[in-house]
Amino acid sequence: MRKVTKSLDLIPKMTIIPLVASLSACQMMDTSQAPEQQVEQLAPQAAYAAHWLTSELVLLAPSIATTNLQFKTALLEGHMSQNAALDAVELPAWVTASYPHLADFKAYKVALTNQQAKSWAKGQVSVVDSKGALVSFVQQGELLDSLYTLTANDANEVSDLGATVLADSVQFKLWAPTAQKVTLLAFGNSLHNSASKIAMQEDKNTGVWQVKADNVAALDYYQYEITVYHPETQKVETIVTTDPYALSLSTNSTHAQVVDLNDKVTQPTGWASHSVPSINKPEDNVLYETHIRDFSASDQALSNAAWRGKYLAFTDMNSDGMKHLTALRDAGLNNIHLLPTYDLGSINEDAETVIDHTSSMQFVCKQLPKLDECQSTWEKGTRVVDVLKNYPTDSAKAQKLVSALRQFDNYNWGYDPFHYTVPEGSYATNSMGVTRIVEFREMVQHLHSMGFRVIMDVVYNHTHQYGLAKNSVLDKIVPGYYHRLNPTTGIVEQSTCYTCGNTATERTMMAKLMNDSLVTWARDYKIDGFRFDLMGHQPKAEMLQARELVREVDPDTYFYGEGWNFGEVANNAQFVQASQLELGGTEIGTFSDRLRDAVRGPGNNTRDTQGVGNGLLTLPNELQTDAQSKQRYFVAMDQVRIGMAGNLAEYDLANKYNGLNKRLGKDVPYGDQPTGYAFDPADTINYVSKHDNQTLWDNSQYRLAFDLTTTERVRLHAQSMSYVMYGQGIPFIHMGSELLRSKSFLRDSYDYGDWFNATDFAGQSNNYDVGLPPADKDKDNWPLIKTVLAGHQDRDDVNSADIKLAKGMFIDMLKIRNSSELFRLATADQVQQKVQFLNTQKSVNDKNHQSGLIVMQLDDTQGEAVDNKFSRILVIFNANNEQNSFKVVESQDYQLHPVLKQGHDPVVKETKITAEGIDVPALSTVVLVKYK
Repeated sequence: MRKVTKSLDLIPKMTIIPLVASLSACQMMDTSQAPEQQVEQLAPQAAYAAHWLTSELVLLAPSIATTNLQFKTALLEGHMSQNAALDAVELPAWVTASYPHLADFKAYKVALTNQQAKSWAKGQVSVVDSKGALVSFVQQGELLDSLYTLTANDANEVSDLGATVLADSVQFKLWAPTAQKVTLLAFGNSLHNSASKIAMQEDKNTGVWQVKADNVAALDYYQYEITVYHPETQKVETIVTTDPYALSLSTNSTHAQVVDLNDKVTQPTGWASHSVPSINKPEDNVLYETHIRDFSASDQALSNAAWRGKYLAFTDMNSDGMKHLTALRDAGLNNIHLLPTYDLGSINEDAETVIDHTSSMQFVCKQLPKLDECQSTWEKGTRVVDVLKNYPTDSAKAQKLVSALRQFDNYNWGYDPFHYTVPEGSYATNSMGVTRIVEFREMVQHLHSMGFRVIMDVVYNHTHQYGLAKNSVLDKIVPGYYHRLNPTTGIVEQSTCYTCGNTATERTMMAKLMNDSLVTWARDYKIDGFRFDLMGHQPKAEMLQARELVREVDPDTYFYGEGWNFGEVANNAQFVQASQLELGGTEIGTFSDRLRDAVRGPGNNTRDTQGVGNGLLTLPNELQTDAQSKQRYFVAMDQVRIGMAGNLAEYDLANKYNGLNKRLGKDVPYGDQPTGYAFDPADTINYVSKHDNQTLWDNSQYRLAFDLTTTERVRLHAQSMSYVMYGQGIPFIHMGSELLRSKSFLRDSYDYGDWFNATDFAGQSNNYDVGLPPADKDKDNWPLIKTVLAGHQDRDDVNSADIKLAKGMFIDMLKIRNSSELFRLATADQVQQKVQFLNTQKSVNDKNHQSGLIVMQLDDTQGEAVDNKFSRILVIFNANNEQNSFKVVESQDYQLHPVLKQGHDPVVKETKITAEGIDVPALSTVVLVKYK
């Protein structure tokens, strides 16, 4: 996703943006206060360095902790300001355990009851000194949890937040405990209607405002008008916003819509009774990461051009994309992972104004008359794509035009949540109302009918905006609660995204929002699993709880995500994270950067002539002879071995075949961390590319020796994927990587339209070298790119035959993985028993060391048998650009895997099996079997 993290091979620059945002999207009323309620100026040394944990307990940062302090609340409607004394007390032990990042704060007692605290929390709460001067404003997120979520039948037990259609009315419930007033704005079935204002009442126990409206019906539109103190302006504001529990929306999400997801008007024919594919165990999953727009935006074979980039493209079996998915399905692919498809904050859903690559230049220039291209006259019918095709591919013109249009187009990856539980409207043929629900369900139903499970990419770790910004929702309703704030400044943390606000899923009601949303997607949209963006920013305990709740409606759901460890929560600073090193043994999968980097190299672009960390694919001509480079390469080979052994911490590379001393996965280094961290194969997601960073093809062109031929490049590309496909754990495939997909070196294509993100399932082009990538992402790389491309027609341009071969080799991998349970072992014990590496040397100086050759044996004679056909399988990876031989006991008992005998790759068919051993062709992964 669009972020800067260690996981993306970059070092984050911590961008700190104060809690100030554009107010243009908020409808506000004058709420000027009496003189005695005016806001004091903030002391420069502290902004929000006080934390109100319970009605009686306040913590202050050491820098402001002193004597003779008072607690104060102001701006409460109909009340003067109120003060209470703060008395220093010892910090309770439970605070250190629950809030480790506040362990050095000082504790104070305030004599307030829970009911008084609830009242105070509706105003501006601060700490003042004996003279009344402001010391600090107060963070009160933890207090709200204490007041409203710790007992039975309070806020987190409310099961029907949002709009619920009843027999004779519609019930509305909104958790807004700090609001002073909440009004429902009801618009009927048209946004052109004047709003009816309906007062809502607060349940003082839960903090939920509610009303049953008998003049509101299903499919009506609504908003909330909330009077609340907001720290952004330090005033009481009257704000109009949507519903965080919305299930349907108007175009561009300005209004929520009342909807019953059990109503047939929201369902395609046969929805309620359609069958959903199941799996026996998580390790049977093969995940195919798909962006909804990329899948069909360039598909010329679609029956209906209006379906390009839409949900309905997945229902057209005549399209190139669906024919391709059918071929992959037949080979063994079983999961379609959809990049975010909830309501997105950065895509224009208005079809009348949106620009895309098929828009006419007349249409573009009417909206953007100052655009450089609009200073020329274009022949009628000239489209954006026609202009882009005419630009020289070694120029910066294409990227400049794409960059200028990106704020007006309908493209984004979608890591910018607006409303978590509504399908995105730009992917529907009509973004207004329930069409998006029906068509999303049509997509899911059709993929299910083909035998695919459907995975949804979800982003509960941040919101698109916060404060009073246009696309903020949560922070308008309960300001300061749903987002994680800096402990002393009160600034919204942004470590997950340059412009987004990190959410605080450690808080009960944010966790509830996530859990309720997940259950809705699983129950009402039949989503089969979830991929969590930046999951390490969420508590491990909450992820386990969320999975249990989803399992109640979908027992074989699978959770996985990015377990990167960084930011303000790094190293369990605020809670035990859902990170790589913490999730071992849970069967919640985390992406393994270990195997990825060892295969294709770390970083985003390098031609490291010292061979430092460039991965196995750089071996053929650029592995240097110095001892340091050799050692790094030796370690990389072990990292690959551990990766293919499920990345297990306790996997021992030593076995009876290689005579090694004990060497465990956790003992193989990955920088300053262990390579092996998993305790179950389902803990690990293996991959060599995904939507982040360059595609595998582009990444390889940065690194590969210039004198490699096109054929050699294609073989290395396929071999890189073979480490993923034949390893234990769960394979993850970036859409189009099996077609040599390129984005013309673009590192971060999240918002750069169809030109750079095009995918050709017809297999005629891989979209390589269509122009220099956008300057704001890759300008510093342009000189390197031009060097790589110099004379490239002789080596890195591919044709349809190359693409066809790469696709065929990948299909063979799918078939082979699906042919035996030995590739999909279910437990760590099975992996230790049945997976051995036969050529693992003691050191790089071992005389038997063979660089670039990895031999993996899957032995079903060890432990309980899982395969009724093969007793042993050998997988030999030869990353060298020359034939390599390996001696195997009883080698003549082996034969080439039947899939490869009839397969797409003519080279592997040249594998020679003799009494002396096995001769493996250059740049090949060979699978051999011994029958029972």
